Amino acid sequence: MLLVNPNRMKPGVAPIALDYLAHALRQAGFEVDLLDLCFSPDPAPEIERYFATAAPLAVAVTLRNSDDCWFASQDFCLRHYREIIEQVQARTDAPIILGGSGFSVMPEAILAYCGLELGVWGEGEYALPRLLSRMARGRDGHDVPGLVYATATGYQRNQPRYLDLSRISAPRRDAVDNRRYFEEGGMGAIETKRGCSKGCIYCADPVGKGRRVRLRSPQSVAEEIEMLLGADIDHFHLCDSEFNLPITHAEAICRELVERRLGVRIKWYTYASPAPFTPGLASLMRKAGCAGINFGVDSACDRMLRALGRDYTNEEVARTAQLCHREGLVFMYDLLLGGPGETRESLRETIEAVKRLSPHRVGPSLGVRIFPGTRLAAMVRDEGPLDQNPSLRGTTAGNEAFFVPVFYLSAELGPEAQGCLAELIGGDERFFFTSRDSADKNYNYNDNSALVNAIRKGYRGAFWDILRRLAEEA
Repeated sequence: MLLVNPNRMKPGVAPIALDYLAHALRQAGFEVDLLDLCFSPDPAPEIERYFATAAPLAVAVTLRNSDDCWFASQDFCLRHYREIIEQVQARTDAPIILGGSGFSVMPEAILAYCGLELGVWGEGEYALPRLLSRMARGRDGHDVPGLVYATATGYQRNQPRYLDLSRISAPRRDAVDNRRYFEEGGMGAIETKRGCSKGCIYCADPVGKGRRVRLRSPQSVAEEIEMLLGADIDHFHLCDSEFNLPITHAEAICRELVERRLGVRIKWYTYASPAPFTPGLASLMRKAGCAGINFGVDSACDRMLRALGRDYTNEEVARTAQLCHREGLVFMYDLLLGGPGETRESLRETIEAVKRLSPHRVGPSLGVRIFPGTRLAAMVRDEGPLDQNPSLRGTTAGNEAFFVPVFYLSAELGPEAQGCLAELIGGDERFFFTSRDSADKNYNYNDNSALVNAIRKGYRGAFWDILRRLAEEA
């Protein structure tokens, strides 16, 4: 079995999905090869060299994202992935199976775009070994849960079967060169859970990863960290949608790290929701080695929080800042601006409130990427033809499925929304600049030269915190 990583963004992000898949496939009796093209100056020769001596049963390609979700660039990553897939197709007759978090958001459309017949949405550790076992015996695998496959009339999608993550032991994490990703990407990566049950109108995580939250045991998470620590990887990012949902699981993870004395040996970063966030959790996170928290705040205006489907208030946003300052936790607020109902007044309210709360950094993202399967996509369709909607930016003609990037930017902000935001920020150094023209202040991680150079010099940690330290040391 061949696993392929076509993601070549820099700094490199370790494809933990392939580590997890390789572990599951080996447990099922398969030999696994990995073709990781992240660090390849030119993927074509590497692909050619592999297939000159190998004939795998099948090829699985993981697609981490469909685009960079950034309004200023609108980089359509699938275009680059398809080029690599075509190079693989030219050198093998083995079936190519797509999967990954980006693929699972819109699997049928991506299969059609790439001209392929097979994909797995959801958890590949369950579906892929079963599909390959059928292939190895020459049997039809079209009833495998989570399989997406071509038919005479289109594509059929089977319902996935989710794993009981609480009963799964720590994967070996030896298929991917995690040490190289640490050296060139600045951190290792760990999952503590999957799925999200929240109702944010724009978020694709429940679409691609499921709405039922599945929790790993604290013991297996700690064992996986210890495994990577044995390779001298001591900075980590937790890849959960939001670490503190549910809060009891987050507390249990922290206690396990503290009991194993890992909190003094590692530094880790995470995404978190502004609520629930308690004094007890803040204290536990600090003791467990947490070096920084990225809160997905979105807005500091209660009206906009409700419009975006968020279930916390501006008061709770303020409380996270108080607790982090009290515990000495470095933290940032991510803002998602320009959604339905956003006005210049609500924009001003958010920016002024965030300045008062004084997070260490603020990531203002202007424009909301619309993904199929989300409530925002349904709302926009109900408003009429896309090309007549004054709040849409990007490719609207012939893109009713929102396959190519389309962004919602409230027409109530007027034609100079970017200028309005810049004026409100007013040069405040805590805010990442939202222009693609200044790499050292750029909050987009897609081929960010400032980050690449800093990591090469020895900086480690979450990308936003590396950028913070670079600015403060300048």
